[in-house]
Amino acid sequence: MLVKVEQIHESGLKLDEPISPELLGAALEGTASGLDTGFRATQASQLKATLRRVSGGVLLNGNFTVHVTSPCKRCLKDVELALPVVFSLNLVPESMARGDDFKDDDEKSMEKKERQQGETGGSFEIDGVDQEVFNGKTIDLDPIVREQVLLALPMNLVCKDDCKGLCSQCGTNFNEAQCECDTKQVDPRLASLKNIKLGN
Repeated sequence: MLVKVEQIHESGLKLDEPISPELLGAALEGTASGLDTGFRATQASQLKATLRRVSGGVLLNGNFTVHVTSPCKRCLKDVELALPVVFSLNLVPESMARGDDFKDDDEKSMEKKERQQGETGGSFEIDGVDQEVFNGKTIDLDPIVREQVLLALPMNLVCKDDCKGLCSQCGTNFNEAQCECDTKQVDPRLASLKNIKLGN
């Protein structure tokens, strides 16, 4: 999904674009990053976004819902999730990002004051928004979507908070049944002590 900066008028630009299963798969299955997340997309998503020119850059506000499935970390049962993704990014042209390194504190302070008096992103200051660099002419939304998908994924997914997990010996799902295995774990360093017979 490419957007040309020249397409963004004074009133801004609104997008309502489909997010393909291939793009979601690239993010989740690691074809783009080389790291498989263990999550799989179950359906396509729809990106709703607005872009506005702000202080020489572009303010991007977007949201979508990603539908995924992944095994529970404890019992391995598939869990389906609908993850809402909401993000705001201040897209800065490379030329401005490089120029910032050579500006003194007075110039940076003056630019900040101009932004506060003039263009701000809705009810918040643009300085409080995550910043991304782009080439100044076109904005590629695909890597942004991939990044936001990865940020939305939970660290530890369980089917329920009190999931009992699996038996480490026979694999029985303790949420569904109990097994006859001896679940008491003995420290292998002390196992030989079980064979000692104490006499009178």
